[in-house]
Amino acid sequence: MQQALINAGSSSRVISLASTARSAEDAAASIGVDLGSIVKSLVFVIGDQAVMALVSGDRRCVERALPGVLGLQGKVRRADAELVRKETGFAIGGVAPVGLSRPCPVAIDTGLRRFATVYAAAGHPHCVFSTSVEELQKLTGGTLSEAIAKDP
Repeated sequence: MQQALINAGSSSRVISLASTARSAEDAAASIGVDLGSIVKSLVFVIGDQAVMALVSGDRRCVERALPGVLGLQGKVRRADAELVRKETGFAIGGVAPVGLSRPCPVAIDTGLRRFATVYAAAGHPHCVFSTSVEELQKLTGGTLSEAIAKDP
C-alpha cells in the first residue's frame, strides 16, 4: 500500500494501528479522531460497473444519487464481499481508495471537507493513511458531491 501511495504521487505514510480500523467507529477510536474524519470506502455496482463512494464516517451514503453523480445509468446495489475483493483487491474492512486492482469511478462526499486531515483505509483492517480531501480527489480522480451523503 505504501508503494501505491508513492506511485500515485502522495507523501502520505501508512499508519499501523494497535487495534482494528475495520469500521469507521473502530478507526476513529483507534486513531483518537472525530468519526467524521474517517473515510468510509463503500463499493457498489451500477449496472455492471463497480463504483466507490468515499463517505465521511459520521454520514450515510445516498446510494440513489451515485448514478447521476458518476454519469452512469442503472440500478445501484451494494457489492458483496467477493465482488469487493475482485474489483478492488482488498477485503471489506480495509478497502483503500488507491492501489485498486481495477480502476473504478469514485464519488467523494464533500462533508469530508469539514476536516483538514482525513483518514482512509490502507488495505488492511489495522492500517490507515492520512490525507486531505484535495489530495484524495487527486489520488482517486474522484468527483466531489454534496448529494452522495447525508447526516443519519
